[in-house]
Amino acid sequence: MEITLAKALWLLMLPQGFVAPLKCSSRRPESLFASLEADLFPKKLVPPVDRFSDPININISIVVMAIFGVDEKVQTMTSFISQSLTWRIEGLHWNEAECGTNRVSVPREQLWLPEIHIAELMGEDESPQTTYVSLHNTGDVFDNKPIRVVSSCRMLIYTFPFDVQNCSLTFQSYLHFDLDIRLIQGSTAEETLQASKDLIRTNGEWELMDIKAAPYVDKLRRGRSSSEMKYHIVLKRQPMLYVVNLIIPSCFLITVDLFSFLLPPQSVDRSSFKMTLILGYTVFLLIMNDLLPVTGETTPLINVFFALSLALMVASLLETIFITNIQFTSTQYREVPRWLSILVLRYLAIAVHLPPQKESNRVTVVLQSHDNELHICTNNNISSSPVMSHDGVSDSTIEEKPAPDPQQHLVDELRKLSNNLTAIRLHVDNHFKGANTSQEWYMIGIVVDRLLFAIYIVFILASFLTIICIWTWGNL
Repeated sequence: MEITLAKALWLLMLPQGFVAPLKCSSRRPESLFASLEADLFPKKLVPPVDRFSDPININISIVVMAIFGVDEKVQTMTSFISQSLTWRIEGLHWNEAECGTNRVSVPREQLWLPEIHIAELMGEDESPQTTYVSLHNTGDVFDNKPIRVVSSCRMLIYTFPFDVQNCSLTFQSYLHFDLDIRLIQGSTAEETLQASKDLIRTNGEWELMDIKAAPYVDKLRRGRSSSEMKYHIVLKRQPMLYVVNLIIPSCFLITVDLFSFLLPPQSVDRSSFKMTLILGYTVFLLIMNDLLPVTGETTPLINVFFALSLALMVASLLETIFITNIQFTSTQYREVPRWLSILVLRYLAIAVHLPPQKESNRVTVVLQSHDNELHICTNNNISSSPVMSHDGVSDSTIEEKPAPDPQQHLVDELRKLSNNLTAIRLHVDNHFKGANTSQEWYMIGIVVDRLLFAIYIVFILASFLTIICIWTWGNL
């Protein structure tokens, strides 16, 4: 009798838990729910712990079901996840053989539920509502519900469209501290990633690359620590849409502009062709502007690529205008300076694989008469030389003798003819001199055009290779 009394006292001293073990009068569902109605449901406002100092350990797991999209303009990610919460009601259990089941669905409003929210949630919760939670005979409560999450995400779009985004989902309680609720990681990050890849429903622009989970973190809030669980969702953009619609057409237009250098620079078609390319590329950028991300923090590298392509086309047009100006208006220039002629036509011509130009020799035409040589110049701004007689003595030193009228008339005609021939000769000399000057400026234009074309090619290759390397290394 004393042993029985001591055993009873010892049992009374043991903690009884939040509720007593449930008893079922039969294996029918009514018996189990009658016990729950009597012992558990009336305590739905009370946390399921023995003392307020005991924290409630909540295991949390998620599965990413779909990635609907990422909006770079408003910096948000839209996803659909399955959130699973598991906690235990202290002291609650029943005998499976006695009650006929080890699990039962209970209306959510009949139990105490933890207040867990996503810190990055933006806007209203539009997720479908679940009515029941699962209650096990061990006292474990399993709450699984789908959530459509529109969460804030800090976007790094410098390497767009080859960017990788890391968006986080932080699960925490706004009201309870770590002394009240403690969040514990349920499934491992590898299990979460594998389950998400097996169940993901979308195959759109974004590909799920990795999921990283951070164990509960004590965060100082209002002077006390709170428990939170953070998941990092790593997404990779599928760039094929932007490569086909943006990058490849730009490369085609740059290639066409590059081959337009094969047109003769003095042709008007070359400058008009380049202007048409610039107008077409501008219209192309305006049409495709909606596909480009907009942010005020950083400038995407693809925008630099488009700006560089447009700048190269403009520079190509300016180069054509410069060369055409040299070759078409060369007759208005003075003679080519000797240092410029030597530098361009001898050295730069070799550098651009053009044969060096030799100086042209001027052909001098000498007009002679049968009897004597006449050197007569015109009086209009032409340097004149005296007319030499047959014996080489100047006419000015010889006293003029009266001649018969027919001979004097013949001499006057010959004198006029000599003046006209001299004027024609000077005009021809000036013409050939200007032609030689024009030819030198023309050849200088050809050499400079080929030199700038080579520099244009080198700059394009260096710029595009640099952008490709930044795109590649930016995602490593």
